[in-house]
Amino acid sequence: MMVIISFVLVLVLVVIDQLVKHWVVASVALNTAHPLLPHFLALTNLRNNGAAWSILEGQQWFFSLVTVVALAVILYLFYRWRHNPRLLLPLSFVLAGAVGNFIDRIQQGYVVDMFETLFVNFPVFNVADCCLTIGVVWLVIIIIREEEE
Repeated sequence: MMVIISFVLVLVLVVIDQLVKHWVVASVALNTAHPLLPHFLALTNLRNNGAAWSILEGQQWFFSLVTVVALAVILYLFYRWRHNPRLLLPLSFVLAGAVGNFIDRIQQGYVVDMFETLFVNFPVFNVADCCLTIGVVWLVIIIIREEEE
């Protein structure tokens, strides 16, 4: 039952990611920013052909290969941890983030990013990136806490 709930969560997060991306593309001109929270956060329409800070820009084949391998590992972990909701929930966030950005790379050849921090030089990111970060940090915390016990 927990696996079904986890996959529903993945689906919901991917749909949110894709809806936000489509809304930004339709509402914000490419390469422009609109402040959401002055001096803190802007909504930007950016096409990212690479990873964070456009690292490895234009290497879509590499990102596609890495994503396929990552998806295989994540699905294996879903099977392995199918009875452990404590691990399935953060893994759901990781899977949703990987799928959300993979959809962009396959459909468009780039990832749509939209959230720009104005108080620090940080890569523009999207909902899928947030899901990946939340999931990975959550898993790391679980692993660290288990090692301490």
